[in-house]
Amino acid sequence: QVQLVESGGGLVQAGGSLRLSCAASGRTFSTNAMGWFRQAPGKEREFVAAIGRRSGTIYYADSVKGRFTIFRGNAENTVYLRMNSLKPEDTAVYYCAARDRLLAIRSVQAYDYDYWGQGTQVTVSS
Repeated sequence: QVQLVESGGGLVQAGGSLRLSCAASGRTFSTNAMGWFRQAPGKEREFVAAIGRRSGTIYYADSVKGRFTIFRGNAENTVYLRMNSLKPEDTAVYYCAARDRLLAIRSVQAYDYDYWGQGTQVTVSS
């Protein structure tokens, strides 16, 4: 099992920035990718960004490309999401996810991931 804990959410004005953190623990050696998803009220959970844990390959949703950056910390089991130029439509609960299965980085459905954090709220005011 892998446990994921997110932090760093909050309230920010449009155009502002936030950095989310995800700390993984447990059987982290078995994971092949980590990612970020988000879910707004009344909407389905959607993919945001992913990074291959060993390869470092990165993939973004078109809606965040050029504004968000996913990166790994010095601690191997930590992943960050730097969010710049935030828009009100970025408001959502953001979830960290990880998977053991060796899938293409573009496998970005929620069911492609095995482990989930509890989520952290990001609210962008206009």
